[in-house]
Amino acid sequence: MTYAVRYYTKTGNTRKLAEAVAEELGVEALPINEPVEETVDFLFLGNSYYAFNIDSEVKQFVAGLDKNKVGKIVNFGSAAMLNSTYKKVKAEADKVGIAMDDKEFHCKGEFKGVHKGRPNEEDLKAVREFAKQYK
Repeated sequence: MTYAVRYYTKTGNTRKLAEAVAEELGVEALPINEPVEETVDFLFLGNSYYAFNIDSEVKQFVAGLDKNKVGKIVNFGSAAMLNSTYKKVKAEADKVGIAMDDKEFHCKGEFKGVHKGRPNEEDLKAVREFAKQYK
């Protein structure tokens, strides 16, 4: 299996998760401004809610993906108030014909003192275990 890890973050929380996933899979976690140029079976895409939606940069990134280079998108992320971004990312992936894996990872993320210290070591351990499923 081949992998790529990309993430979008404003607080650094999703970057922490992305780095843990990438370490587990033996690849580098890169921000979404780095295109996926290689062919991969799984693109792990880290993101979160901002103003009740995924950021427009995430939408643009997904819109720019080559469906011949990405087998499936695996969604992961953190958020302080809302949960999964899966449906929002899937809507964008559907537009370009890229499948979404049905599994995803989500945990709480610290924002303005809410969920202080999250993602924490337990969250990072959990996201590594999640990534192991794909090996």
